[in-house]
Amino acid sequence: MRKLLKLMFSQVAIVSFLLILQLLVVLASLLRISEYFVYFDIFLKVISAVTVIIIINRHSNPSYKLAWVIPILIFPLFGGLFYLFITGQMHTKYYFKKLANSEKEINEKYPQSEDVLSEIEETFPQRKTTVRYVNNVSRMNAYRTGEAEYFPLGEDMHKSILKELEKAERYIFLEFFIIKEGVFWDSILEVLKKKAAEGVDVRVMYDGMGSLAPLPLKYPKVLEGYGIKCRVFSPFTPFLSALQNNRDHRKILVIDGKVAYTGGINLSDEYINVDYPHGHWKDMAVLVKGEAAFSFARMFLHLWWHNSWTKEDIKDFEPHFTDAEISAGNGFVMPFGDIPQDKYQVGEFIYLDIINKAKDYIYISTPYLILDHEMTVALKNAAYSGVDVKIICPRIADHWYARAVAYSYYKELTDAGIELYEYAPGFIHGKTFVSDDEISVVGSINLDYRSLYLHFECAAWFLGSKICTDVKEDFINTLSKCERITIEHCNKMHPLRKILNAVLRLFAPLM
Repeated sequence: MRKLLKLMFSQVAIVSFLLILQLLVVLASLLRISEYFVYFDIFLKVISAVTVIIIINRHSNPSYKLAWVIPILIFPLFGGLFYLFITGQMHTKYYFKKLANSEKEINEKYPQSEDVLSEIEETFPQRKTTVRYVNNVSRMNAYRTGEAEYFPLGEDMHKSILKELEKAERYIFLEFFIIKEGVFWDSILEVLKKKAAEGVDVRVMYDGMGSLAPLPLKYPKVLEGYGIKCRVFSPFTPFLSALQNNRDHRKILVIDGKVAYTGGINLSDEYINVDYPHGHWKDMAVLVKGEAAFSFARMFLHLWWHNSWTKEDIKDFEPHFTDAEISAGNGFVMPFGDIPQDKYQVGEFIYLDIINKAKDYIYISTPYLILDHEMTVALKNAAYSGVDVKIICPRIADHWYARAVAYSYYKELTDAGIELYEYAPGFIHGKTFVSDDEISVVGSINLDYRSLYLHFECAAWFLGSKICTDVKEDFINTLSKCERITIEHCNKMHPLRKILNAVLRLFAPLM
């Protein structure tokens, strides 16, 4: 009973209840008005019809359009009005326009090195256009790799973080989707408190929805009491707003602009296998040092300034590198971010670019296999062309509907010759691509609509780096702990389950 009461009066339950209540009041009002005014009923239906035409003519993903059109046609009395309410909010449009402009303003101060671009063109000529695309649409750059390290498990990253945090002298930036009190976060917090007391500029930013349940409502004040600056990105509020649909899904830790971590790992105990909500949790991350690390500091500060309505001089955070720090390591690295509503899907472009240019193999790890049409066609075409395509997904999912939607792709992909595997010990949360022993991506970007279209994301793109070899080796080692999905598995699925999966797939872009 105590647990039930705690759940009922948690901030998640209260905010969710108020949101649902608000939605019900709006719907009830529309129905009530339509009962008394017959022309209002006709008006709403016309609005829905016009809205469908608007959606069809918009420059967006066809699957996303379909996911909106179906409920509007099923509920014509309020479907169109609801869509216009969600997508037509002026403050949302103003927010994202300002966000895109400020990103451009910050990153234009750091142009791409033509020497690095020439080296890429000389050694990997087909990758020059990739760098140019990212540089043109988001002003992020490629660098010589510098020192880098790949972590096949959260436990490995945890040890490294504690060691590197102790070396901080100027600033520490943390930006995570989820922060949850426990062994992982508490051990990091102890170091942050010590560093803040020493005068280091420590800043923490977490997502208002991702960390809604794990952290108390007034947790920023707790951190500020330790001398740590804290911001909650887009706090989850009981008011219908399109901004609530765009979450900060990034995982970034930057130390002095010289050291940066990114990947799929959040600061919660399941990520280091202290807690086991879904069996063994496998996640991956990467550490980069040198010039590329400062790119993650720029990403962090961009959202920090927007979230706190303050602005500082980016030059004040620039690190100073020795020649040894710049020349260490091998190959190239390009950190990149992806923001919603800026008409560019940088994450999806990077993934499609790897798939379409693959010659021998593509190995992918993803917790969510919820593909749009372009991604599905690209993967199938690669397999038809003789490229070895392997994908690892979780055996134990953290969301039942995500697993159900993933099942709906299994037969189609398997029929095309793509090898699908499920991580038998539990949940694989890492997001990695590796291809042809020369290119790989490690970051926060899932193979689903939310990551590719709706969330703030980030990753590191490696070319000709040892990281590529490490990612491939980890993938092959992980295969030994997986079960392959065969045509027989797909055919044995119960017909009712196939129907449910197919229906859920229609609404996958809205999940």
